[in-house]
Amino acid sequence: MNEMSKIADYDVGYDVPAVPGMDEKDIQTPCLVLDLDALERNIKKMGDFAKRMGVRHRVHGKMHKSVDVAKLQEKLGDACGVCCQKVSEAEVFARGGIKDVLVSNQVRDPAKIDRLARIPKLGARAICCVDDIDNVADLSAAAQKHGTTIECLVEIDCGAGRCGVRETADVVKIAKAIDAAPGLKFSGIQAYQGAMQHLDKYEDRKAKIDIAVAMVKDAVEALKAEGLACDIVGGGGTGSYYFEGNSGVYNELQCGSYAFMDADYGRILDKDGKRIDQGEWENALFLLTSVMSHAKPDKAICDAGLKAQSVDSGLPVIYGRDDVEYVKCSDEHGVISDPKGVLKINEKLKLVPGHCDPTCNVHDWYVGVRNGKVETLWPVSARGKAY
Repeated sequence: MNEMSKIADYDVGYDVPAVPGMDEKDIQTPCLVLDLDALERNIKKMGDFAKRMGVRHRVHGKMHKSVDVAKLQEKLGDACGVCCQKVSEAEVFARGGIKDVLVSNQVRDPAKIDRLARIPKLGARAICCVDDIDNVADLSAAAQKHGTTIECLVEIDCGAGRCGVRETADVVKIAKAIDAAPGLKFSGIQAYQGAMQHLDKYEDRKAKIDIAVAMVKDAVEALKAEGLACDIVGGGGTGSYYFEGNSGVYNELQCGSYAFMDADYGRILDKDGKRIDQGEWENALFLLTSVMSHAKPDKAICDAGLKAQSVDSGLPVIYGRDDVEYVKCSDEHGVISDPKGVLKINEKLKLVPGHCDPTCNVHDWYVGVRNGKVETLWPVSARGKAY
């Protein structure tokens, strides 16, 4: 029995926040709501951008952690596959029918390497990142043990300051070791500049990416001189995809947040100085919340607190309203400034989360809404898959 067939037997308000066919006003809160029209427009738009730039788009699954959303991105945006950050997360997508899965991270623990080596048996291409030559032998041994192939990208630290090597000579050395290792295939380069994605100014983001592009070009040319071609030169995010896509060297984008959008990303500016959530992308993800108390005349209390969202990138923004403001939260409560006392008990509000990725990870379901009705319910398939 698949998930959707079981939903009819679920108890609204206990098992699930809603079921298909319900009115939007009856959805139980707090929960994640997707505006399906906006989501579909975002997905199609990014797919069209990638085509025009002549690159592929490998969507970032860590953002939504949903097989259903990933499949929609393949269908409507021609996504070539997904990126994940953890092996267990990758396994969820492979088990769900996604055929091309990149763990855009290092895999070092022996048990995790063993699981990675088994992913091709699920019918999916399995790719991971490498930034240490000592990792190569372990990956090779696991692939040989299971009779599979693990594809590897050498990761370049192009400015994020996390994983990856900085010197072209190290890129070439690791790539040659991968190419020579049984059970492994050298497939290219991972070069994601994550540290600049949320810089407000377009010009500041471009300056950072120009440095990354120069590093990647040097590496690609050096590899070519050694007879090593890059099937994948991957990177790019919601704040920079147009730079990588038009660079002439990147051939895969790895954007995630564009599909949902959040308050932090929404604040960054495009080349015309306009917020990207006011034209480039639409808010499609909302944390639906209800007013549960208004004992104080100038503030209302809602049911979406810290346990329903992540506030690492700032508090949520109340969508479509400037007369009330979400000002602070505790575990189970959100405090809303309501100076004119306009909010009513049980009134529902749409919050745009400060940071979509960790907010999605604390929920079990997405409620897909269209024209005031619940159209679908999608599980957050890889929730908690942090191994």
